[in-house]
Amino acid sequence: MTKKAFAMAAIACGVAFCSCTEQKKGEAVGLQVKTQYGVVEGFEADSVKKFLGVPFAQAPVGELRWKAPQPLQAWEGVREAKQFGDDPMQPNIFGDMSFRGSGRSEDCLYLNIWTTAETTADALPVLIYFNGGGLMAGSGSEPRYDGTSIAKHGVIGVTANYREGVFGFFAHPDLTAASDYKGSGNYGFLDQVAAIKWVKENIAAFGGDPAKITIVGESAGSFSVSLLMCSPLSKDLIAGAMLSSGAEVLPYMPSSQADADAAGAELLKQAGIASLADAMALSADSLEKLLPPRGMANVVIDGYFMAENPDDIFGKNGQSQVPLLAGWNSLEAHPMQALQGQAPTLENYKNAMRAQFGDMTDEIFAAYGIETDDDVMSQKGFDLVSDLFTGFPTWKVCDYHAKSGLPVYRYHYMHPRPQVSAKMGDKVGALAGGVRDKTEEEKKAAAEQPAIAPGAVHSADIEYAMGTLDTNEYYDWQDEDYAISKLFLTYYANFCKTGNPNGEGLPQWTAITKDNLDAAPVMKIDTESREVASPERENAYRVLEKFYRSRK
Repeated sequence: MTKKAFAMAAIACGVAFCSCTEQKKGEAVGLQVKTQYGVVEGFEADSVKKFLGVPFAQAPVGELRWKAPQPLQAWEGVREAKQFGDDPMQPNIFGDMSFRGSGRSEDCLYLNIWTTAETTADALPVLIYFNGGGLMAGSGSEPRYDGTSIAKHGVIGVTANYREGVFGFFAHPDLTAASDYKGSGNYGFLDQVAAIKWVKENIAAFGGDPAKITIVGESAGSFSVSLLMCSPLSKDLIAGAMLSSGAEVLPYMPSSQADADAAGAELLKQAGIASLADAMALSADSLEKLLPPRGMANVVIDGYFMAENPDDIFGKNGQSQVPLLAGWNSLEAHPMQALQGQAPTLENYKNAMRAQFGDMTDEIFAAYGIETDDDVMSQKGFDLVSDLFTGFPTWKVCDYHAKSGLPVYRYHYMHPRPQVSAKMGDKVGALAGGVRDKTEEEKKAAAEQPAIAPGAVHSADIEYAMGTLDTNEYYDWQDEDYAISKLFLTYYANFCKTGNPNGEGLPQWTAITKDNLDAAPVMKIDTESREVASPERENAYRVLEKFYRSRK
């Protein structure tokens, strides 16, 4: 080789080395990030970069009310992303919900990002959290979903609003006829799809890996995730899924488009609204007052977001082919809700359930081991009503998924919240993590014998799993609460990173597969977390499944 050729080769190698080095380093992730629609400017706090109130679709207002979310329009200059966008329109169904949005409006399609990435080459995994609230209330601005803690574990946290109640789930014959896909009613779910797509397309600029998106939700958010696993619009966009208390399978059934349309038309009629055009002309506040959030079909087989019954999709292995982590709480419901004021005896409990279970009542009670008066208010009695609410459908999704040969990590969250902080006065815990005034009966019971709930009530797991205990000042958190939260959050982070929650120093968590279904391993998360397997418990689910299938 001549000297000139050698020199040219050396220069070429140097250029290649520099190019490779630059590619490895990536671009710096600063407080200004360029998305496909424009530049957003966030801020840094507590060693985490935060981008709040980032739009992911056009505002669904005016002519866009009750339409699928539309792509964003690009903007010029720098858009500030330093405060939460407006929360979705919603009545105060859960008075203890806490929000950080600037207000409530139809213009609510915003998401929030928490990241510790230094460069785009970090390619961190991503968690998107969809809020609970019965598809009637809630927001990604709620402190309990804050992404700061998960970001510090090397996972980009994202929360995303979606339209709630009548704004997100109202179907009508005229809306169906006018839509491109000849369907209506699933707007809130379509918002969720739009959020996932936005993250897929833009998260690399925030240091995230678009191929490692895990979606999670609690309650209505969990039902949503199970649907997103089935929808042809979203099932191939994710790398993992986590369910917390709920899934859209047996005994829950979606509505046909025709039935949803009829229900929507009847809703307008009952409200005295003459036509869809009149409803469109109403302000958001007026519409919310006239049309209650209940009584609508929440999940519609619209041929677009959902082409068939989710049970059938899971049954034929048509869902997302990804790892699943799923579970529910030990006190999702209470036997007294079924007893409706009657004494908690075996006879009364059976009679209360007989209207639902009919001639299978004795078989179901035997499967749950509820045989004496004392059993009614034991964990056995709680298990039955909890399963009727969220436990069974969550179990059934795990069962479907494991039978498909995909790894399933199932948990049962056991730890009760501590007492309400003394500085709150005469308050008790409420459904959404806040507090409410004690009733006179509760004051009397507390005076006679102060007590902590015997288990983890619905939604009590959220602050623990997301590491957000300190955002909730209502409770007197103890060292054991922080220890459980650290464990739960680490399981979440590990799952987002690898599809497996296990890690050094953590209690071993075995996946459920088609080979161990009869004695499925379940992680009991509590002060002493451990894995258990119970053939008797699995048999109870099979008996309950037999009942539901006999009633289809």
